[in-house]
Amino acid sequence: MIVFFGAGCNSHHPEEGESPYVGQEGREIKSLTDREVQGYLNGEGMGLSKVAELNNFPGPKHVIELSDQLDLTEAQLSQTEMLFEEMKKHSTTLGQQYISAERELNNIFEHSDVDSAQVDSLISKIGMLHAKIRATHVQAHLKMEKLLSGQQIDRYQELRGYRDERHQHQMGND
Repeated sequence: MIVFFGAGCNSHHPEEGESPYVGQEGREIKSLTDREVQGYLNGEGMGLSKVAELNNFPGPKHVIELSDQLDLTEAQLSQTEMLFEEMKKHSTTLGQQYISAERELNNIFEHSDVDSAQVDSLISKIGMLHAKIRATHVQAHLKMEKLLSGQQIDRYQELRGYRDERHQHQMGND
């Protein structure tokens, strides 16, 4: 086997028959990367609202970052900041519960105290928490879209690199 090492090349490439999970067995929570754990604990979006973002529903975090270029009014900026803080607070709380449940599931398997009913219950809880986190982020995009004009949404799309100036906003929200 030939292995090439280059700048930033620190990933393990499994040999035939070797699991792609090699190197992950040392994680605190085996099913999540450290970056994912921190993202959930910090209420980050992590692509959970991509369906909204890529369908003309701007995200409050990025609207704040682009507020000058979007010519937000003081009221729009204030409402966007409140929306972002509300989303972040709610998703952080849910994220803490999600990580706690993932940690509990990991511990069950780590200590070989595996009870099928308990695992099913915990996986259902984890799924519901993940859905609530995603909904929190997507709902913030829905609310954000209502705070902006069609021109601001068009500009947002351009600034984020989703379309050029010739493509017009189809939502009719002016």
